[in-house]
Amino acid sequence: MTYPGRRIFSTIAIIIASVAFGILITADLGFIRKSNAQSGPIQTTQGTVTSVAIPSFADVAARVAPAVVSITTTEIIKSADSRRRGATIDPFEFFFPDPHNQPNQPNQPNQPRRHGQVQPPSPDDEDQPQRSGGSGFIISPDGYILTNNHVVDNATKVEVHFGADDNGEGGRSVTAKIIGRDPATDLALLKIDVPQPLPTVPLGDSDRIRKGDWAIAIGNPFQFENTLTVGVISAKGRALGLSLETRSFENFIQTDAAINFGNSGGPLLNINGEVVGINTAIRGGGAQNLGFATPINTAKNLLNQLKNGKVVRSYLGMSIAEISDDIQKGFNLPNNRGALVQSVEVGKPADRAGIQKGDVIVQVNDHEVRHNRDLIDYISAQPVGSSLNIVVLRDGQRKTLSAKTAERPLDSEREKETPEAAAGPSRNKLGLIPQELTPNLRQMYGIDDSVRGVVIINVKAVSDAAEKGIAEGDVITEVNGQKIATVEDFRAAIDRSHSGQYIRLYVTTPGGRTGRPFSRFAIVQVP
Repeated sequence: MTYPGRRIFSTIAIIIASVAFGILITADLGFIRKSNAQSGPIQTTQGTVTSVAIPSFADVAARVAPAVVSITTTEIIKSADSRRRGATIDPFEFFFPDPHNQPNQPNQPNQPRRHGQVQPPSPDDEDQPQRSGGSGFIISPDGYILTNNHVVDNATKVEVHFGADDNGEGGRSVTAKIIGRDPATDLALLKIDVPQPLPTVPLGDSDRIRKGDWAIAIGNPFQFENTLTVGVISAKGRALGLSLETRSFENFIQTDAAINFGNSGGPLLNINGEVVGINTAIRGGGAQNLGFATPINTAKNLLNQLKNGKVVRSYLGMSIAEISDDIQKGFNLPNNRGALVQSVEVGKPADRAGIQKGDVIVQVNDHEVRHNRDLIDYISAQPVGSSLNIVVLRDGQRKTLSAKTAERPLDSEREKETPEAAAGPSRNKLGLIPQELTPNLRQMYGIDDSVRGVVIINVKAVSDAAEKGIAEGDVITEVNGQKIATVEDFRAAIDRSHSGQYIRLYVTTPGGRTGRPFSRFAIVQVP
């Protein structure tokens, strides 16, 4: 009777000993493998991926922060202009106005003041200084500093503060000279003269970064100097349509590293502490952690020209558009490679070369054109006066044309892509109401006398036209390549279309609405 009892007792003793031994070895005695987040390979469906230890960013901050500067600018404006613009001037509002901080509305209690906020001037004062600011970073020991053009644009005085400690205290301020500016890429180069060599931040390679790489932003948001935030590279090649000047050259890096008002011009870094971008813009409204930076390779390519005080680019004098699915169908193209010529400026190199609206540029010299960016970057980088062999698709046939580049005017962006516009339904099939062009309508909409066609006086709100940008005051000059002179011409051309067909409209938007007239193709599908 006692023998089975001993067996039960032995079994219980073994279980207790096993539990105790398990507790002992699970203590941190070095016998247990570290988690995947610490080290070792990770098994995935695609194979084995070597994990990387989560880094500390303190070393990056210690190396780079001394070379990040705070920039304060002063602009003298008329008091009437000041009242119209409001008391708060912030570089980011040049691009994305903050709906929660409209002019002449005070900040909420206990909230930090925005960078550049000043008191409203007295209506009796003729001239008033307005102060705004941003960030920058030193790229050479002799005092060259990169920042955004919109940080220093129109400034009568630029001051740079550097050498502050981690709490933003100490340091010194000196007056900086604007060496060169490039509104098209929103870059500016400053210079400060100090007796001692300055700390610098190394420039990386923005072409090598990938979505998911670490991104570190350092700057002076809301006047809090040497603020560091961390995230990842969210996307590359973003175009935002910020302004007429920048629209053709936008190629932004998107990041979720927190960027706020005052970060403009500061560096976006990789995990090695190298600059891969220049923080430029944030998306306003309800979006959070959505920032955009100019690739550092753009600045590196322009650095010598910025030091010389002027950036010179070649251009041909045309506007282009990406080949969307609609455009591919509307032009019966074999694929979506190339750049569609939207319009050609009379007397400019493209016009003299015989390039026509509706041509699809697929090659320049030996350089294949797959997207707009290929054409934009290649032509603008060529020396002024360069000879180009341009291969276009026209009516399904390849044709080679010869052109010679000219210098792009500083006050226009005529060579590059215009926003892809499209047309839409008229009140018969497309949802548009056309009208003959009369002197009164020309005056009302600011339509030049040289424009021939029909003016759109109403667009159905829920329509393909409204979604794609056709608006009241636009002039339709062609339908599927046929010139339109009267409303009857327009309606006859539209009535010949069938359900599901893609119609190619040529649209001119008058300068009274956009600042200058521009023309483009609009592809719309018949409902």
